[in-house]
Amino acid sequence: MRHLRVLCAIEDTGSLHKAARHLGMTQPALSTQLRRIEDHLGGRLFTRERTGCRATPLGRTLLTRARPLVDGLRTLVDETRATAASAGTGRDLLRIGSTASRALPGWLRRLRASSPREPSLRMDVSAHALLRLVAEDRLDVAFVHEVEGCPLRIPPGLTCKVLLAREPQYVSLPADHPAAHHPTVRLADLAADRWMIDPTVDGEWDGLLRAFRSAGLNPRVLHGDYLTAANLVATGEVVTLCQPTSLARPDMAIRPLEGDPVAVRLLLAARAPTVLDTVLPDLRAAYWEAARQAPAYRTRLEETEVID
Repeated sequence: MRHLRVLCAIEDTGSLHKAARHLGMTQPALSTQLRRIEDHLGGRLFTRERTGCRATPLGRTLLTRARPLVDGLRTLVDETRATAASAGTGRDLLRIGSTASRALPGWLRRLRASSPREPSLRMDVSAHALLRLVAEDRLDVAFVHEVEGCPLRIPPGLTCKVLLAREPQYVSLPADHPAAHHPTVRLADLAADRWMIDPTVDGEWDGLLRAFRSAGLNPRVLHGDYLTAANLVATGEVVTLCQPTSLARPDMAIRPLEGDPVAVRLLLAARAPTVLDTVLPDLRAAYWEAARQAPAYRTRLEETEVID
């Protein structure tokens, strides 16, 4: 079953790199495992192309039979965990999915105090993956961000509400970077820096690339996850996009980008509109709480009279 999960992840993401990230393993380890599976089965299951991985006819045949097995087992595990969790609290479970956000702790805290259902949380860097889980009734609600210019594919049957129509993305850079001495940073001031981007975050690379092209820039780009990026920023290796609610550190500064060249829309999606009406007020309160704790973002919001 583990091998079948690997094959489904490769087909779902269309990339060994993205599949490895999704499975929590390195790309070389995944490549080795794929070769072993193909050797065991006696044929190529995927071909590598410039745009990613594509299933061969043999691979498509296998995946057609494998996917119902993998999905059925995943559903069984999810339902068993949900039943166990709700039995431990005496409350029904509210299954929440989310991309990363500093609003999450405050949201969960408020839901535990106000909702008759016990909230559970599933994190994923991919908004599309979370939306699929809601559509498949494996999550009740998903909090996701949609990169400007890269609209999400909303599955049929889902209702969405907007938490924030446009959240500008800031930049995280070393505290001793020359640009960190200014309250706002121009992209041109970072043209000589290496940028790190997580390619598994839906739309983010396309959004940043669009901003680079508009500014006439072609900086060096590294691919990695944002936990690694934070450590590399602190040591002066890279700069990276970050959410405006991010908090600075002694070795790392958070600054807005001049003109807000990259922005996202914050969405809440569910099958039942009543679920959105129940959880959105607590999410909104948690988001503005996190915004007030981020000095650069708070100043901007106060100046535009978004918050008092």
